[in-house]
Amino acid sequence: MKEEQILCACSAYEQKYYLNPRFASLPQQIQDELQILAVTLTEDVGGVFTMEYDDDGSLYMSTTAKENDFLYDEIGSHLKIKQYRVKYAELLENLETYYRLFILSDEAERKTALEELDDTGD
Repeated sequence: MKEEQILCACSAYEQKYYLNPRFASLPQQIQDELQILAVTLTEDVGGVFTMEYDDDGSLYMSTTAKENDFLYDEIGSHLKIKQYRVKYAELLENLETYYRLFILSDEAERKTALEELDDTGD
């Protein structure tokens, strides 16, 4: 994997929440909790909130805003994310474990299988 993998995102501008279909197998309760977390944060600080995985499976939360969005609370967004890291520590840890076990391991298995096919084709 060469780029971040978005788990979910929420936009205060479009008032929309997005869950990556790749993670539709997550239990409904966790999907609901992610939606509440994302929507609440964007309602509080504005902008666009994303949760994404890096190459090693660590989960990051971040916010961005349009250039002239004077209602966006950048300092508040950092504080809110810090608060969520504590409040939702168990959920975030479980999501990282899920990603490493079910997504990264599947990709590694596919890569190994493709390499084996390439080796037999020589």
